[in-house]
Amino acid sequence: MNFLQALVLGIIQGLTEFLPVSSSGHLVVVPWLLGWPQPDVMFDAMLHLGTVVALLVAFWRDIIKLIVGWFNSIFKRGQPTLEGRLAWLLILSAVPAAILGFLFNDLFESLFGTPRLVAILLLVTAFILWVSEKLSKRERTLESLTWVDALLMGMAQGIAIAPGISRSGATLASGLIRGLKREDTARFSFLMAIPVIIGASGYKLLDASITSSQLGILLVGFLAALISGFLVIRAFLNFVRGHSLKPFAWYCACAGVAALVLSLVKA
Repeated sequence: MNFLQALVLGIIQGLTEFLPVSSSGHLVVVPWLLGWPQPDVMFDAMLHLGTVVALLVAFWRDIIKLIVGWFNSIFKRGQPTLEGRLAWLLILSAVPAAILGFLFNDLFESLFGTPRLVAILLLVTAFILWVSEKLSKRERTLESLTWVDALLMGMAQGIAIAPGISRSGATLASGLIRGLKREDTARFSFLMAIPVIIGASGYKLLDASITSSQLGILLVGFLAALISGFLVIRAFLNFVRGHSLKPFAWYCACAGVAALVLSLVKA
């Protein structure tokens, strides 16, 4: 992999990690279409670390409030604050992804070598985005979030380990179907990604090795994912305040059909 490829893939990771279009799916399909080498474990982990740093920078105030609220819920008596309750719900939401990742890691990893299946899963993402917009009443706020909401969104996040199923798309769809407002669902979805991405990236780095010749390429990918991801987070939160997710459903549908056709042509 060269520096240009690292830059392009880092930007793609940052853009698509937070938009409901599947970053993992794009990181399979784009190199395949361009004839580039598939990102190795180390590079993939560094891209995800870039996006999680973008989340930490974008939500640092919220994160501090959640940590303080969580500690207060443990050591102080009385009704926990909203932040304390949300912190516990975020912890709960991480459990399904951890279990599914541990049990089916090899299966999910094998999907990264099958662009045709990724194309089909992009169509699945398009379907769930469209259905969620049709079914959602969008009346509830974060104050009304329950353990059922957190668990269902966490299960959606776990299933989205499969490339082609958008993590943000699946969690947004599950929140919308539960009647949550788009912006509140997006905010909770971004926050619940932090422990999962850190855990998954750390797990990958345990088995990865790095050479001095890789450092520059890894740094380019990391910074590209961080900067593009940070810009997308704020833009997307502003977008969902007044717009539906249907444009992203159409994008996933078109990308899935195009990738599926090309996979059949190139077979």
